[in-house]
Amino acid sequence: MTASTIELKVTETDRRIARYAAAAIALAVAEGALPSPLPGIKPGLANIVVLIVLWRHGWREAAWVSLLRVVAGSLLIGQFLAPGFFLALAGALASLAALAGAARLPRRWFGAVTASVLAAFAHIGGQLLLARLWLVPHDGVFLLAPVFGLSALVFGIVNGLIAARLLEEPT
Repeated sequence: MTASTIELKVTETDRRIARYAAAAIALAVAEGALPSPLPGIKPGLANIVVLIVLWRHGWREAAWVSLLRVVAGSLLIGQFLAPGFFLALAGALASLAALAGAARLPRRWFGAVTASVLAAFAHIGGQLLLARLWLVPHDGVFLLAPVFGLSALVFGIVNGLIAARLLEEPT
């Protein structure tokens, strides 16, 4: 009996997704080392990479980068399958849903900042919903919404401005 090998063809798109995902993972891991004023409030720097991928290469590649960041980042920081992983995944999935809608808005009036703010609010909404349904079975968890909402607005604007500036650069 002979052993057979499986050969996978690696495309340029695969390489591009891997490069962007590596950048997003590095930012997420670095961000994890930053002190936070409140648990769960982070700037979401990896989302800058996701926005750039969305604008330059489309939603499908942005989704790959975002999901690879969540899985690989959680493996690197030792959070895979812990509550933090599921909260990050819920936020990423909600954010990707918002970005799917934002990608269809006319770019003449809606740009990276709009998409970033929508994604940031969706991200925190997904996390709060999962926390309510799974971790904190009490509506009191929603009392945190104004604090998280304010941080989503601020970081959404800042990350969107950074992404917009980087998108001005030639590829």
